[in-house]
Amino acid sequence: MALQAIRGEHAPDEFTRLHRTFTQHFGLAVGFAWAASAYAAAYAPWVRNIRGLIDPFGRAEGTASYLFALPALMAAAWLCVALGSEGLRNSRLFKNQSVEFGVAGLVAFAVFCMAVYRAVTAYSLGL
Repeated sequence: MALQAIRGEHAPDEFTRLHRTFTQHFGLAVGFAWAASAYAAAYAPWVRNIRGLIDPFGRAEGTASYLFALPALMAAAWLCVALGSEGLRNSRLFKNQSVEFGVAGLVAFAVFCMAVYRAVTAYSLGL
């Protein structure tokens, strides 16, 4: 309380607190997704159709797009979240901000799990 009066700082509101926490954790997930994809890229077979090795009836997809499409999507989303906080503050989907950040966290976690699953699948092909 005294430090806030001396420094002129205000206690962060609920949105600022939730946004900061979400941005930090989402940034960590993006870093882990890139690390898993980079590690898998060192061991994965670099072919034009890696999906043909995983699922013969699936559509063709190269190793680079198979491994790095979701981490790149996550990185772009993380930059939008980190740099567009005021736009997110003004646009609301739900009445409760905790629910809104919870849904965003679930979506981010699902994409993270898909990215890691792809990396593990590609890594296991290389072994």
